[in-house]
Amino acid sequence: MANGLAIEAKGLFKSFDGKEAVRGIDLQVPEGSIYGILGPNGAGKTTTLRMLLGIIEPDAGRRTLLGHADPIQAAGIVGYLPEERGLYPAMHCRDAIAFMGALRGFPLDAGRRRAEILLRDNGLADYVAKPIKSLSKGMSQTVQLLGTIVHRPKLIVLDEPFSGLDAMNQGRLEHLIREEAAAGATVIFSTHVIAHAERLCERIAIIAGGRVRFEGSVAEARDRLRPQVRLRTRAADGSWRSSLPAAAAQQDGVWHFELPKAGIEPLLKALIDGGAGIEELSIERPGLHDAFVAIAGEEAARELAESEQADMGAAA
Repeated sequence: MANGLAIEAKGLFKSFDGKEAVRGIDLQVPEGSIYGILGPNGAGKTTTLRMLLGIIEPDAGRRTLLGHADPIQAAGIVGYLPEERGLYPAMHCRDAIAFMGALRGFPLDAGRRRAEILLRDNGLADYVAKPIKSLSKGMSQTVQLLGTIVHRPKLIVLDEPFSGLDAMNQGRLEHLIREEAAAGATVIFSTHVIAHAERLCERIAIIAGGRVRFEGSVAEARDRLRPQVRLRTRAADGSWRSSLPAAAAQQDGVWHFELPKAGIEPLLKALIDGGAGIEELSIERPGLHDAFVAIAGEEAARELAESEQADMGAAA
């Protein structure tokens, strides 16, 4: 694409039965990136993805997908895994994958051959000619994902792909996503699990209440908060205490405070010169969870945690 973006959205709005589900979404997804849409269940993630793909039309706003103002024109080079999973139970794995590719214009025979390769490479070589109904939930979801990528799409769109998967299958899926991105595809996925976004994504959009609260790199989100200092000293008091920030708090003999804007060096000098006796000193950069709370608020963070707990229950 001329501007280097696989997806661009400006001011997308969508209502259902008079209730706004999405309120002015702006997104920019660079080509070749892994991009995450992070937010709790009901935040508007699925509606956003469906508008980007042209499955539903926005009430207002515009979007381009792989250079097309009408996303449907790019359907043949897009792979889409919807939130609602579904495969024909009696169909063999190889044929199910080939069939999904054929729906995107990929020749059926070529789809069968590539399906065998994909199944073998993803630990399912013994299931090539076995029916979907013989698979576990995780295996079935892997087969559907392989059907999403069998035609070698330029853009892969995954709606809550980790939902309901155990830890082993989540790890396999992460590996597959990285492989597809390394091969040149753009991957965009929605999730309510911060760890997946933090591990996989170069850029994210944080969505809560149908609005984008943040859009940018994971590092930029984390940089919204200053690093935290953890300090333990032998001396309980002394002139060095005046070098600590006013907001410094002590708990169980350990001081906690934000890293001063002047950096750690002036503080270190004051501690040493004042005879503090440094026993422990560490600087911890805030994680994406802390950034999410700061950006989206405590209520959205609570909803995100509830979404993740519900998902863990489903995977158990």
